[in-house]
Amino acid sequence: MKTGSPTASPRIALYLNHLEIGGAETIFIELARGFVELGFGVDVVLGEKRGALLSQIPVAAKVFDLNVSNAALAIPKLAQYLRREKPAAFLAITELTSLAAVAAKLISRIPVHVMIVLATTISRHKRAPLKKKLERILVSLLYPKADSIISVSRGAAEDLVRYAGLAPKRVKVIYSPIIKPSLLRQMKDPIEHPFFEKNDIPVILGVGRLSEPKNFPLLLRAFSLLRQKMRVRLLIVGEGEMRPALEDLAQTLGIAEDFSLPGFVPSPYPYMSRASVFVMSSTWEGLPGALIEAMACGAPVVSADCPSGPAEILDGGKYGHLVPVEDAQALADAIAASLNGDQRKPPAEWLNQFTSELVVHEYLKLLRLN
Repeated sequence: MKTGSPTASPRIALYLNHLEIGGAETIFIELARGFVELGFGVDVVLGEKRGALLSQIPVAAKVFDLNVSNAALAIPKLAQYLRREKPAAFLAITELTSLAAVAAKLISRIPVHVMIVLATTISRHKRAPLKKKLERILVSLLYPKADSIISVSRGAAEDLVRYAGLAPKRVKVIYSPIIKPSLLRQMKDPIEHPFFEKNDIPVILGVGRLSEPKNFPLLLRAFSLLRQKMRVRLLIVGEGEMRPALEDLAQTLGIAEDFSLPGFVPSPYPYMSRASVFVMSSTWEGLPGALIEAMACGAPVVSADCPSGPAEILDGGKYGHLVPVEDAQALADAIAASLNGDQRKPPAEWLNQFTSELVVHEYLKLLRLN
């Protein structure tokens, strides 16, 4: 950033519907923190001022609450915001907020750099059929009018290009700012869980929202197969709508006594640093942050080779086991191989590409603000 008085600092606005816990929301907070630490003014623009991550908004950021329930209703208020505040850059994260951001720029006629940040594999993101058809039409029409389009993985970028008919050169890949200084501190924090009291039985760890895309039932089935051959335990950190189904499946498989769902925890990093192996069983992702976090915490990893991100993160299996999606036996075999010593951990320099410091500077470079 160029030096100058604080009042002359360029302002960067970030827009999202809310700050409930999620991958896009975590990217949002980390970018805001990074921009503030480098001396930029930051506006946090929210459709609704709600969510568990509100407390993580940097103190120096200015919060704007649009008080609307969805991105479509936000468009006129966003246009008013752009006319009044005139930020140097306007970042929108997620597909629908991005559409609203582009529309607001067109209405306001303010020459602001609108950057779309897509943190998912958009074709896989489920909506009702008619809404999905409308989404695709609007993305194809409005995304080309953005100044910059960011995708968090090469796979997700290729998916967006196909989905929206975009020129490949219009989509830039910048990995998510996953590895931050607080992770390296918090991974050493103490935890209280009976599975880690004696460290005599290997603990398999999964982390994420208990939702359909994470495919934790597959992990339970793989664990059931593995448990027939060795004494192991399974711990899944997270909360979500699939908790009852997972608890029922654990009873059906007869694994309940070696299975734990402790719920959401503010920091999963101490669990990652102590796990015998971290496993990701998803059917699709954008860029799975938990997989990167586990690697940064030193855990050996096993992942389903789903679209998008795992193959990139693990360099085609060089830095962790990759198995076919929906294959419980292959997943169980790979976990067993890791527990038996086939652990493919990456060097520190490989993980540097996922650090907050590097990623924030990549964004500023594209915005021409560094």
